[in-house]
Parts: sequence; C-alpha cells; structure tokens
Amino acid sequence: MRTTYMAKPGEVDRKWYVVDAKDVSLGRLASTVAAILRGKNKPTYTPHVDTGDFVIVINAAEVKLTGKKSSQKLYYRHISNNPGGMHTRTAGDLKANDPVKLIETSVKGMLPHTPLGRKMGMKLHVYAGEDHSHAAQKPEKLDITNLI
Repeated sequence: MRTTYMAKPGEVDRKWYVVDAKDVSLGRLASTVAAILRGKNKPTYTPHVDTGDFVIVINAAEVKLTGKKSSQKLYYRHISNNPGGMHTRTAGDLKANDPVKLIETSVKGMLPHTPLGRKMGMKLHVYAGEDHSHAAQKPEKLDITNLI
C-alpha cells in the first residue's frame, strides 16, 4: 500500500529567488510570486505546511498596469473604526506613491487569509529599484516570462 507524501516543517529546503517586475503585468506577477511563496512549484507541496521559497521582487516601480486599472482599480483601507473612516486609492496613485505596497497587497491577497498565509507573506521582499540587501543569500534570478 502506498502512502501520500506529507512534508514536515523541518524537512523543507528553501531557496531564494529574484524576480524582475519591469514591464510585467501586475496580476501575472502577483499570481506567480504567490504560487512560489506557497510552494506550489515544488513536488513536495503540502497544503498545511509552509513549503514555499523566499522571493525578492525588484523594480516594483516599473510594473505594468494594463487596461484602465490605473484609474479604475481601487484599494480600500480603514483609517479608523468610525463611520466614514474608509479611504480609497486607485492603483495608479498607489503605483506612483508607494509601488512596494501595491505589489505586497496584490501578492498577499492571493495567499491564504490564515496564520499560515501570513507566515508565507513574510517571505516576500519588495524593492522599488534594482538594489536589494539579500546578496548574502545568493538568490537565483527567476525569469517569470517563461513561467506565465
């Protein structure tokens, strides 16, 4: 009788990947990065264990918003619990002012909304420019145009 392989938290081998967001559609970038953070690109994927890898996204300021998303896609946040405390920002405004927040919000929205999903989100590092501070981890460059 065969048994299904279930990964254990201590057995997970994690890698570091660098993804260049320059001229890549935001949704395609976010879904690919979320799959890598969850570990769905590995044969040892187990839904209840964090088997994902670390991802560094560079050039977040140059991500592409297709169609009318820059003016019509809205991001909501609640400043307070008071009535009228909800504020909205367009994706174009968020890209211009805080491109790191735009990509983090998009990717974390595609992860599970559980404690395990929050742990997976901690492995995401986003930078607006080319430079990042993770050279010591020896990250591999990942060309996501081949994965899409």
